[in-house]
Amino acid sequence: MEFTLLGAAGVGVVALYLGLRWDAIRANAADCVRQHWDRAIVAAVAGVFGGRVVAMALDGVNPLSRDLLIVRAGVDTVGATVVAIAAVAWTGRRRLAVALDGLAPAGLFGLAGWHAGCVVRQTCLGTATDLPWGIASSSGGVPRHPVEIYAAIALLAGAFIVSWLRTKGRLPRFGAASSALAVAGGVRLVTEPLRLSLDGGPVGWYLAAVVLGVAVALAARTLISPGASGEATG
Repeated sequence: MEFTLLGAAGVGVVALYLGLRWDAIRANAADCVRQHWDRAIVAAVAGVFGGRVVAMALDGVNPLSRDLLIVRAGVDTVGATVVAIAAVAWTGRRRLAVALDGLAPAGLFGLAGWHAGCVVRQTCLGTATDLPWGIASSSGGVPRHPVEIYAAIALLAGAFIVSWLRTKGRLPRFGAASSALAVAGGVRLVTEPLRLSLDGGPVGWYLAAVVLGVAVALAARTLISPGASGEATG
């Protein structure tokens, strides 16, 4: 079993929970943490298995085979993201804006934790750099960008900003969710060139996330009065 992968996932889960607690305290809605936490866990599990099915299908493997449970063999991140968002939307369909906006900052916290989990997996480094904070993977090796740490810091900053705007009533309904989507896509889009990759990564999907997030945020701001996203009740 790949214990380092499990460790990195654990860092992400802990960061998600801490993000929920911190955001709920600021919004005076501590009683909502459990409900948002339940939604987040359901979404995470659904996302992992959904992404695994997509990865198997793209590799020409029968998704009904026993290989489905071998998560370390590959999970499609785009498929996982779509399924996870769909799971949150389904479980919170009666109060969709509250469900999506309530989980948005914590979702960014969780992503930041996942990227920071590169320390556990020893996968933080990307392309070579001459910058003074470059890190070599071995003694005498070429210094490389700690690209996953860059991503973790940027996502954490985005989480704090989205949470602050939401709790201050600066965002309309769906404003926090759409802003978080744009932040997540933007961070991955900016940091992707610094990663070691044979195909350049799913840059198109990251760009689509930014465009969709910004478009929905602008539409929500135009059509819905600011402050509606401040509803933090579960």
